[in-house]
Amino acid sequence: MNIVLLGPPGAGKGTLAALLKTELNVPHISTGDIFRSNIKNGTELGKKVQGILASGGLVPDEVTIEMVRDRLKNDDTASGYILDGFPRTIAQAEALDTMDEIDAVINFVLDDEEVVKRLSGRRLAPSTGKIYHIVTNPPKKEGFDDETGEPLIQRDDDKPEAIRHRLEVYRQETAPLIGYYKEKGNIIDIDASPSPETVLSAVLAALQS
Repeated sequence: MNIVLLGPPGAGKGTLAALLKTELNVPHISTGDIFRSNIKNGTELGKKVQGILASGGLVPDEVTIEMVRDRLKNDDTASGYILDGFPRTIAQAEALDTMDEIDAVINFVLDDEEVVKRLSGRRLAPSTGKIYHIVTNPPKKEGFDDETGEPLIQRDDDKPEAIRHRLEVYRQETAPLIGYYKEKGNIIDIDASPSPETVLSAVLAALQS
């Protein structure tokens, strides 16, 4: 089964993708991972992306599309895959249509205030990258990493004003995509506010029906 995940930042797409991957026994493919893999392996596309990112630019659609096309040719996608972070634009969605048939587009729905609450509560241990949440996954001692004892920080993009800006960008980018897949009739709206296990059950039930 070939699945695309859509949803705002903080909707839990990464968590759900990991759970779905195990349930469906298909790979979870994120554009971030594809970029990192190509850069690490020194591919021609990887060198191109590294140069673009180093100069602070955005990776153009054609480069992202080419990387995804390459990734979908791997043997592990024979039984399906979960795409996370692609497509982001109509051009990417149209390109994906030429590569493969998408069985379902899962659109995780979460209101803005819940997104802000989830993301603004995140705290990071700078040296290890470990992420805590002040409500759902707090450290043993408030404000300090369990392992190193170092002070935890809040990333700039996890501050409320930055989150609201990210939501605005997401809406501008993704609203056309939601319309695109609604016309195709393969989009499924899923409430992302309950626990990951509850959301997973809802997704699996929707896919089966």
